[in-house]
Amino acid sequence: MRSLTLIGLVLFSMLAQATVYKWVDKDGKVHYSDEPQPNAQVVELKEKTLNQIALPLPKTDSNNANQAIESIQYKVNITSPAEEETVRDNNGDFDVVATITPELKSQYLMVLKLDGTPVGQPQIGGTFKLKNIDRGEHTLVVDALTQSGKVFASSSPRKIFLHQAAKR
Repeated sequence: MRSLTLIGLVLFSMLAQATVYKWVDKDGKVHYSDEPQPNAQVVELKEKTLNQIALPLPKTDSNNANQAIESIQYKVNITSPAEEETVRDNNGDFDVVATITPELKSQYLMVLKLDGTPVGQPQIGGTFKLKNIDRGEHTLVVDALTQSGKVFASSSPRKIFLHQAAKR
């Protein structure tokens, strides 16, 4: 049954390739059709005829956007947790929220550093969900990055304390 279907599809595709005719009307206008006309010539189409259009690459304004970002003094603020706040979570889970001022219209990335080490990948937005962090004192810093990965603003280091109930 499958082989019969395959043969039928091959035969149908050969029938689908119609002959193309070319002719010139009395006004000198060239016409093409799949129906024969008086004084029409059959057009031989090559099997590998491809229309290739080379489009120029779009000009990116990322350099201009990066220069505009660098010309303004942006500030990154960690709004939560507060400086020297004690976070109590037995699983070591908590959120860090950061904002940037003045507000940026273009897209930028933010990365959280916990004790000097980046946590996760740079992300859009300033809410970071930390999981399974060891208890003790930690330092948080949030960097704002351009799309090319260049740091254009950083928060002040924020010291926090993570407390976990003793396991018995």
